[in-house]
Amino acid sequence: MIQTNEVNLQSNWQKELANVVTSPETLVKMLGLAAYFSESDLQARRLFPVRVPLPFIKKMKYGDPNDPLLLQVMPLHKEFLAKAGFNKDPLDEQDSAQPGLLHKYRSRILLMLKTGCAVNCRYCFRRHFPYQENQLNKRSLLESIDYLKAHPQINEVIFSGGDPLMAKDDAIEWIIDELEKLPQLKRIRIHSRLPVVIPSRITRQLCQRLANSPLKVIFVNHINHANEIDDDFIKAMTMLKSANVTLLNQSVLLKGVNDTSSVQVALSERLFEADILPYYLHLLDKVEGASHFDIEESQARAIVAGMLDALPGFLIPKLVREIGGKTSKTPIDLQLG
Repeated sequence: MIQTNEVNLQSNWQKELANVVTSPETLVKMLGLAAYFSESDLQARRLFPVRVPLPFIKKMKYGDPNDPLLLQVMPLHKEFLAKAGFNKDPLDEQDSAQPGLLHKYRSRILLMLKTGCAVNCRYCFRRHFPYQENQLNKRSLLESIDYLKAHPQINEVIFSGGDPLMAKDDAIEWIIDELEKLPQLKRIRIHSRLPVVIPSRITRQLCQRLANSPLKVIFVNHINHANEIDDDFIKAMTMLKSANVTLLNQSVLLKGVNDTSSVQVALSERLFEADILPYYLHLLDKVEGASHFDIEESQARAIVAGMLDALPGFLIPKLVREIGGKTSKTPIDLQLG
């Protein structure tokens, strides 16, 4: 592990957010890896900015260029490679119902509550998304409420982004207040990676507001490897669990990061230790710049087959692919091939 005295951690999540590493040179120097990455690797930051919070760096293994957490955030020259089938909008999202609102599924809408992230994952399917055109303010959020009223079949709102927990607690409380006025709604779902990279983001104020909501609240983490789960993260999940929040996880199959049955088994076991149930295991969305993370569908099926041999059914995530224009995730049939 990286030496703790090399990382000046702050207790306040906003201070930690302000101190994220944005230079790949700094990142590899902190981990003793400057000799392992070329100038062409470092230049890939031009394709997608580098953002890595210090608590996440602390979880990486010092001196290991193949650390599975590092590989998720480190720019590589492979991002410059063009590959057929990979494009800037793999899920056909850039023509939204209205700015900051995606209505991809009949009974659910997605609100891009915040368009920034605490961490920039190199495989992100929205790495080319026009966030500047989809930023929401109070007025546009009220327009989203009007959209909900006009579509009474919608019974669930998904907070997404970017990362919705980039919003301050007061802003989150305000939108929840507005949503609770709609009798059609049953659930709020929050998709966030922030507790993984800055666990202190889960505050008592946020948990209290979620606990007081008459709506069911589901929190979907995005964790790809067991090493991402440490004691601070588990404490954050305990706070959410105590607020009657349902805890789930979705992950992405990534070549060189988590593309073996043993790694996936370890992740599911570690998730359950944190009271989180595996939800989805995604095949990579074919976004331009991330083709080096892709694995064959047949390999993905073999990985899940290996998990079935080692885990109870409730710890097996659903293997899926998301296809632009489809009204749901597409399950992958394990019997094919």
